[in-house]
Amino acid sequence: MKIVSRIAPGLFVVLWATGFVGARYAMPWAEPFTFLTLRFSVAFLLFVALAFVLGSKWPGVRGAMASMVAGVLLQATYLGGVFWAIHRGMPAGLSALIAGLQPVITAILAGAFLGDRILARHWVGIAIGFVGVVIVVLPGIGVRGGGVNAATLCACVIAVTGISLGTIWQKRHGGSDLITGTTWQYLGGAVPMLAGALLFEDRHIVVNGELVFALAWLVLVLSIGAILLLMLMIREGEVAKVASLFYLIPAVTAIMTWALFDERLTMLQVGGMAITGLGVALATAQPMMRARASR
Repeated sequence: MKIVSRIAPGLFVVLWATGFVGARYAMPWAEPFTFLTLRFSVAFLLFVALAFVLGSKWPGVRGAMASMVAGVLLQATYLGGVFWAIHRGMPAGLSALIAGLQPVITAILAGAFLGDRILARHWVGIAIGFVGVVIVVLPGIGVRGGGVNAATLCACVIAVTGISLGTIWQKRHGGSDLITGTTWQYLGGAVPMLAGALLFEDRHIVVNGELVFALAWLVLVLSIGAILLLMLMIREGEVAKVASLFYLIPAVTAIMTWALFDERLTMLQVGGMAITGLGVALATAQPMMRARASR
């Protein structure tokens, strides 16, 4: 378990960054809520099977409901908001920039709801990391067209707020078995996405190689691998420390899109990645101290 804990942060960043690649393949062939309903449903069924194979302990009603709330926030709200905004024309770079607010929001919420005390050095690291994210994604925003409007901006803000609140909720109420807890998470995520698909979409899907590849990758690598790593890190460490890892994701995504799709990667962006790495190092170098509440 110690080895897993050591490699989890780096592996998580790489796996999570591939989600943007998968979304790029999937979005032309399915509407966002419809696709996410399918993704979450498949992940739910796979986790049910995995839980029975491993003999995992199922939580009671309270634990199941807590996990479903986490699923609404971490899965439906975050991914639903981001996928909807990108489907409506929001540039991926601008979406990543807004998502870069997550460590700041999570750090503030962790202090308010969990009693985590963040030292001045950690705040400096968080600020430096955000500056690095801005440098990385700014060149990729390009010309802002009709996809940038109040609706898509609001969707991205709701998404980043959802994952921040979900991280806090998971830390506070995520004491159930990792496998069965995540199982209920996906059910919690699938329900609002299904409602959104029924109310707002035509639910038309074009089945082809790109869609099948994207669905398989996002379910197996993201919905299983990356999410289990995220739940493990939230359980093992302070939420603000875990959230700071999200600063690295836009930089890793930029490298992937440069390699896979020949998207331009400037020296300015490379410098921004280095700045982001420095910020994460400052924010995660030592364990953050938890303030002891007087009783």
